[in-house]
Amino acid sequence: MKKPNTPTALLIVLVALSLFSCGDKTAKQEITKPNIIFIMSDDHTTQGFGIYGSRLAQLDPTPNLDKIAKEGIIFDNCFVNNAICTPSRAAIISGQNSQANGVLDLEGVIGLEKQYLPKEMKKLGYQTAIVGKWHLHDEPAAFDYYKVLPGQGNYFDPEFLVRGEKSWPQNVVQTKGHSSDNIMDITLDYLKNERDPNKPFFLMHHFKAPHDDFEYAPRYEDYLADTFIPEPESLYDNGNNGSVATRGKNDSLTRIIGSSVSHRNLIRHQANNIYWNDTTVYKKYRNAGDIAPSEYVKWEMTGDEKEYTSKVYQDYLKKYLRCVKGVDDNVKRLLDYLEQEGLLENTIIVYTGDQGFMLGEHDYIDKRWMYEESMRMPFFVRYPKAIQGGLRTDAIINNTDFAPTLIEMAGGKTPDYMQGHSFKTILETGKEPDNWQKSTYYRYWMHMAHRHQNPAHFGIRTKDYKLIFFYGKYWVDTDDPTATWNKDSWGNDFANHTPPAWEFYDLKKDPKEMNNAYGESAYKDVIADLKQQLIKQREDLNETDVNYPHIQKVIDAHWND
Repeated sequence: MKKPNTPTALLIVLVALSLFSCGDKTAKQEITKPNIIFIMSDDHTTQGFGIYGSRLAQLDPTPNLDKIAKEGIIFDNCFVNNAICTPSRAAIISGQNSQANGVLDLEGVIGLEKQYLPKEMKKLGYQTAIVGKWHLHDEPAAFDYYKVLPGQGNYFDPEFLVRGEKSWPQNVVQTKGHSSDNIMDITLDYLKNERDPNKPFFLMHHFKAPHDDFEYAPRYEDYLADTFIPEPESLYDNGNNGSVATRGKNDSLTRIIGSSVSHRNLIRHQANNIYWNDTTVYKKYRNAGDIAPSEYVKWEMTGDEKEYTSKVYQDYLKKYLRCVKGVDDNVKRLLDYLEQEGLLENTIIVYTGDQGFMLGEHDYIDKRWMYEESMRMPFFVRYPKAIQGGLRTDAIINNTDFAPTLIEMAGGKTPDYMQGHSFKTILETGKEPDNWQKSTYYRYWMHMAHRHQNPAHFGIRTKDYKLIFFYGKYWVDTDDPTATWNKDSWGNDFANHTPPAWEFYDLKKDPKEMNNAYGESAYKDVIADLKQQLIKQREDLNETDVNYPHIQKVIDAHWND
């Protein structure tokens, strides 16, 4: 048998090895593209962390989340554009503000055509999944995999909606246990059994907790049981916070505006935290203009009321923090799995809340407000391959910026139709570019809704200042009674008129927003400049009121007040 030509045979072997090596390299590059896990809790406010240094930090409520944050970059100035669940989630999925994506209130819907974030991730070769709270009503059909709560969902023994033989939302899976545990069980099952290990994944993991009514897992019953929870000073003395729009003439609206910890709000306070059926008092206090001066009732925090309020507050915060504890412990389960499977270092981990939450500041509960505790979102990212640990930034970002950033972290480019901006360079360097945005816009639409009784408002927030305009008085146009945004489904029985007013806070001098300095002459030029910035933002973002002329009338009439 003739021996093969040795050089020729060797060349064939080398070429074959080279081709195999190139193919293997390409495959590895595809597989090692970063996985992305976007974790979001419901109403987990910055006060409920160690890393944000609030009065509650000494309680060490989030050791596992704090560890993730310290190993990456922490954002101190992350803000929501509308502090209510559905609009915030719509902004995150679409990269757009409310009027662009069409979601102004809790009834807003994000259909398949506007589920932009998962669509863009799929274009980049990612398998996509969402687990937990969705709250955008239509089927999350743009995701390859979903297992989501129907609406708000239940804390205990929750049902989940899945893709199946029946049409949405008829494919239901029943579970047993606490939702935080169940949602993490589903995420871990997806990572172990449902995903393709040869492709990168983009997973949105959304806890229901710690949304009210703060139903925690029974194992946390003793957590903080014997601990006194630090209380905000403004729970008892609100100083010069607010305006005639939020307090009424001679404080006549304090009894109905802003759900409270104390008995201050006659309609909804934490002790009952339910819709009040007796409308007699509500009718009396709904409009300061309808009440004779002799009937004004000024709210005062007496000794007995302080004792009551403190008792309610302690119960309120312990329930809230027990829900937070369940979130933090379950995140540890996820970290342990990723490390065990060798996935941790190649996975971008993002953590945020869908907005902030009032934990008794100014005697308020819930969110909705443009006040700091409601508007500010926790946000931090861990990815050792590209993000140096121990970074912190005060660059201003908002929730419309999340989608562009995640897309660019995955190797794509921000689509032109998104209004948000990618902060990828800030993540990777910790430095704010010179041309980065210097302010953020806010708009809350649901005027006096759901007995939380928050007047509709919009405004602008810079690093140093905050300017808010409340426009509720002429919410119903007297010339056109049909021109109203006061929906029956918002749970309002009356056309709730509230006075229009401005509020201005110097956040460097007054970070707790205890002094509305709008009328102070020293800030005249600053406020004038902020108003010009606000006009430009509203135009640039298509957030004007051209479609709501009855609101625009109020704006025009009171712009220079």
